[in-house]
Amino acid sequence: MKKILLVAAFCLATSATVHAQLLKFGVKAGVNFASQPGDATLNGVAFDKDGITSFHAGVVAEVKLLEKFSIQPELLYSTQGATYKFADAQEDFKNELAYLSIPVMAKIYLTKSLSLEAGPQASFLLSQKNDVRFDDANTFDFALNAGLGLKITESIFVQGRYSLGLTDASSNADIRNSVVQLSAGFMF
Repeated sequence: MKKILLVAAFCLATSATVHAQLLKFGVKAGVNFASQPGDATLNGVAFDKDGITSFHAGVVAEVKLLEKFSIQPELLYSTQGATYKFADAQEDFKNELAYLSIPVMAKIYLTKSLSLEAGPQASFLLSQKNDVRFDDANTFDFALNAGLGLKITESIFVQGRYSLGLTDASSNADIRNSVVQLSAGFMF
């Protein structure tokens, strides 16, 4: 009976160790450099646009599938948008869109600490804060992401990523979200 309990305890401890190495959870946050490239007219009115600086924050998980390959799903609160200046206006107008973003990144480790990352991202509009009265923002945004990740320690990491929107951000304008993200995070 003692041998059976000893073997069961050993198997349980080994299983917990293997799972801890294969699945990690963490948090991340960082800065967004967002813009909305596309057609420079809205309802026949010409305007210039500039990017905005905003933020993102959320939770991440890393599932190690092979020695040098992992999948990293994330759940992020991310703000994006642009600043608009209409030809006849004296001031700028900011259009800021808040999304719940769900990127799923494939990570290929080039070295023990440096990874190449790429994958799709689905985003759902949570709120729209603007001075322009663009009340027609699409509630769903689909993008492709690519970037690099660097593990500073086993727990601390940094990432740089570019997100290219593939769907229009507005139903009345031919504009898409484009974001450069710089992040820092901690894995538990």
